[in-house]
Amino acid sequence: MTTTPFGFPERPEILRSTRVVTPDGVRPAAVHIADGRITAVTPPAAVAAGPRVIELGDLALLPGVVDTHVHVNEPGRTEWEGFATATRAAAAGGVTTIVDMPLNAIPPTTSVAALAAKRAAAAGQIAVDVGFWGGIIGADIGDLAQLAALHDDGVFGFKAFLAPSGVAEFPHVPMEVLAVAVDRAARLGALTVVHAESPSVLAGAPPVAGRTFASWLASRPPAAETEAVAGLAALSAATGARLHVLHLSAAGALDDVLTARDAGIALTVETCPHYLTFTADEVPDGATLYKCAPPIRGERNRDTLWQGLAEGLFVGVVTDHSPATPARKALDSGDFAQAWGGIASVQLGLAAVWTQARCRGHDLAELARWMCTGPADLVGLGRKGRIAPGADADLAVIDPDGSFVVDPAKLAHRHPLTPYAGRTLYGVVRATYLRGERVDGDRPPRGQLLSR
Repeated sequence: MTTTPFGFPERPEILRSTRVVTPDGVRPAAVHIADGRITAVTPPAAVAAGPRVIELGDLALLPGVVDTHVHVNEPGRTEWEGFATATRAAAAGGVTTIVDMPLNAIPPTTSVAALAAKRAAAAGQIAVDVGFWGGIIGADIGDLAQLAALHDDGVFGFKAFLAPSGVAEFPHVPMEVLAVAVDRAARLGALTVVHAESPSVLAGAPPVAGRTFASWLASRPPAAETEAVAGLAALSAATGARLHVLHLSAAGALDDVLTARDAGIALTVETCPHYLTFTADEVPDGATLYKCAPPIRGERNRDTLWQGLAEGLFVGVVTDHSPATPARKALDSGDFAQAWGGIASVQLGLAAVWTQARCRGHDLAELARWMCTGPADLVGLGRKGRIAPGADADLAVIDPDGSFVVDPAKLAHRHPLTPYAGRTLYGVVRATYLRGERVDGDRPPRGQLLSR
C-alpha cells in the first residue's frame, strides 16, 4: 500500500488517489478543494506534484457517509448518548452528516419548542453536520397540529411508529391517523418515514421468554413487517405521498417494494449494517447487545437482503445507531424482555457493510451509493454524499484492504457496547474531512446544524 508522505493535513488543497469514488465510478483522480467545497475533479496527471498535492496512493477517497437514522437522545436521555459523543463516533467512522431521530430525547421532536431545545443542546459540540427529523405521534388527529410549523422550521421530514416505540412520550400512530398525517405532510412536500411493524401481528405473537434470543425473534415475526409494508405501499398509492420504510429486516417485504417501484409508487426503503452482517443462529442466548427491533433474522433472509441491495431495491444503508446504558441493555441478566432494543454502530457502519460487500463482489462505488449518495438524496442534501464539483468537501480516506479487530475501548460513543466486539472488519478510516477540514478529537468541533 502506498501512503502519503505528508500525512493528513488539516486543510488540503488537492487530494490525489488511484481510487477516487466519483458518481461515474472508481477512478484515479485529483480532488481540488477551496472554501469548503470541491471545485474540480481532474485526471491525476493534470496536477503537478508539489506541496499543495496530498498523495493518497491507493488509499480510497470516498464521499463522507450520510447517516440519516441516528438516535442521539440529547436532551433528556443524555446518559444514553449525546451530541458530542455520537458525532465524534460518527467522524471516526467516516460519517460527515447525521440526521437525528425525534426520539428518544425528552422532549421528543414533535414541536417547534422541542426542536429548538435539540438545536440548543447540539450547538457548539457537534463534530459533524447534524439535521433533525420531526415526529408524528398519538391516536388523535389533533396531535398533528405542529407538522407545518416543524416543516417551516427545517426538519427533514416526519417519523411515525405503527407499533409501540418503547418510550411513553412517543406513542405509535394508528393507520387511520397516519393516513391523515401523510396527506398533510405530502401537501407540505415532506417525506414521512415509518417504523413499519403491524401492531396486530405483534399482538398475536408469542411473548419474549427471558434470555432466549429465539423467543425475541418469534415475538417480532416477519409478517409484522410484510403486512405493514404492504399497507404503506397502498397508502402511498392512494395519496401520492412519499413514504419511506425504516430499517427493513424482513426480506419478504421486498416483493411489495419491487411491485411498488414498478408501479411508480413513491415508496422507498432502507436497511442497516446489522441486518446485512449478523444472522439469528449466531446470537447466543442472553446476548442482549444484539437486540433490536425489527430483529436480526436468519442467514437466508440476510442473503436475500443483499440480493435486494444489489438489485437497487434499497435507497440506502443507515445504522439506526441507538445506544443505551449497560443497565438498560440488561447485560447482567441477559433478559431480552427487559433489555433496550438498539445497536450502537455509527462508528462501525461503513466498515461493517464494506466487509460483507467486498466478499460478495461489490465495489466501492456501490458502497458510496448505498451509504453516501442514496441517504443524502433521500433527505434532499444535494451537496452531500458525492465527490463532484460544487459538493461540500466532505470526504473519507479509507484503506479498503486494511482490517481491524473491533475493540470497544476504541469506540467514541458514550457507552462502548457493541455486538461487533472482537469481530474483524475491513475498511480502515484513515481520515475524515468536513467541508475540507480534517476532523479529529484534538480540534474544536465545527459541525453545523442543518435545515431542510
